Amino acid sequence: MPKDQREYDLVLLGATGYTGGLTAEYLARHAPAGCRWALAGRSRVKLEAVRERLAVIDGSLGDLPLLHADVTDPRTLVSVAAAARVVITTVGPYIKHGEAVVAACASEGTDYVDLTGEPEFVDAMYLGHHAKAAASGARLVHACGFDSVPHDLGARFTVLQLPEGVPLRVRGMLRAGGAVSGGTLHSAITAFSRAWTMQQVSSARREVEPRPAGRKVRASVGPPHRDPSSGHWLVPLPTIDPMIVRRSAAALSRYGPDFEYAHYAALKRLPVAVAGVAGVGALAAAAQVPPLRRLILGRLTLGEGPSEEQRERGWFSIRFVGEGGGRRVVTRVSGGDPGYGETAKMLGESALCLAFDDDNPQASGQLTTAVAMGENLTERLVEAGIRFEVLEA
Repeated sequence: MPKDQREYDLVLLGATGYTGGLTAEYLARHAPAGCRWALAGRSRVKLEAVRERLAVIDGSLGDLPLLHADVTDPRTLVSVAAAARVVITTVGPYIKHGEAVVAACASEGTDYVDLTGEPEFVDAMYLGHHAKAAASGARLVHACGFDSVPHDLGARFTVLQLPEGVPLRVRGMLRAGGAVSGGTLHSAITAFSRAWTMQQVSSARREVEPRPAGRKVRASVGPPHRDPSSGHWLVPLPTIDPMIVRRSAAALSRYGPDFEYAHYAALKRLPVAVAGVAGVGALAAAAQVPPLRRLILGRLTLGEGPSEEQRERGWFSIRFVGEGGGRRVVTRVSGGDPGYGETAKMLGESALCLAFDDDNPQASGQLTTAVAMGENLTERLVEAGIRFEVLEA
């Protein structure tokens, strides 16, 4: 069915989870008048409990439609995808629970957004479903939360301050404070435990994915070092963000003929930087040992997360330094609680942008936020309170 004739503008799958519930609350407060949306999941009882919570925010949501969707039953997912213009899913770890949703959206020409920060999942979905989505007109946009919206759009924002047609270098330096949810912990440990498989899938993607003609694009990994301009110690971050930025740069010629992106955590004190590197290494090593992996995962169960008070104290700031064509610019993207409050905002606005902004770039298949929504999503996030600033030009 053509998208403009479908029953729902948005369907949210996973609202009974922690971040999914926050996303449902964000939509309850910010979805435009006339937006036709629904919740989907396996347990109607749990969905009804979420709907009751949303009705406190907006009384009209007491009749919000509830749809049956089970990630182990592809037929239910095809039914949901066929009824929606955009499907939002927060059901992770995505490598375990995500592919059937992507497949349903690709086959039905339904736009799709998620919160994954799992490189293996994104690469596997490209290999398995990009071509079908490109043919059906579906836009599959992964990493629509803190991974990797502020990094992807922040790098784009920085590039736009620099000259066109020249080699460009951009560094992203993240500082943040916040707590971790069970879903985030489970996704991270799962990814660490599958490092070898992740490398194999990444190699398979590189073999088939077209490269930009006549242009160079790369994400570099430098050693830990002190940045004299900011006074912070910079430690490479093993996240999906530089991969997403690199793919945006490969797709968009505005990033220039030779683009390089480097991605770091910025820390004030050297001992903290050293401890951070050691901690990530220890966590990655422990994830390879099943008993230790189970012990770590038992610390936080799926569906648990920071309290409202903890989220209120959360914050993030990403400083970008861009250089090229004889110019140097410094920009910043910043906001509140990165992993949950702002993530729900980013995910919700990404879905609303796909559903209602008719002047988005014409594209389909697996896309990044910068490629699929670019300026429209940036403007939405600024209106929602996330700051994009030029500090030095």
